[in-house]
Amino acid sequence: MKHAISLFVTLYALWLLLSGHWTDPLLLGLGLVSVALTVFVAWRMEGLDHEGVPINVSVHALAYWPWLLWQIVLSNLAVARVILTPGRANPRLDWVPATQRTEVGRVIFANSITLTPGTISVQLDSQRILVHALESEGIDDLKGGDMDRRVTWVESPLLAGPADQGGAP
Repeated sequence: MKHAISLFVTLYALWLLLSGHWTDPLLLGLGLVSVALTVFVAWRMEGLDHEGVPINVSVHALAYWPWLLWQIVLSNLAVARVILTPGRANPRLDWVPATQRTEVGRVIFANSITLTPGTISVQLDSQRILVHALESEGIDDLKGGDMDRRVTWVESPLLAGPADQGGAP
């Protein structure tokens, strides 16, 4: 039930933000009905579980996204530097350890790697990710483990603080 409520609240908040209709009762009601129908369909498809609606990931992700956005900006600058400096590219393909306990956590880690320009996740195993990087430093940064620790914190229980996971959000 908590997954259904969480999905309902999240979808309705998203609907409100994207629609911009805050005062029209008819549109607010139609949005409410469409969100309720969506949650009902998800329930009938048995998609309301800890993987379909990961509540702890949703809450922790709010702290993770700003950090990830900053990493994307930094990576964009690094890729621009490679483009503007001929001969600077030093492509590398290597395995990076992934310490996440769940599939959702490993997928978040792999997607975070791919979202940062200059790196792409090629293959995902249970404890590591094959990564292609435009520069060798990209792999070295990932092997440093900062992103891995942060994603592990994202998938951790809600009551666990950053210090409990060995990293900061």
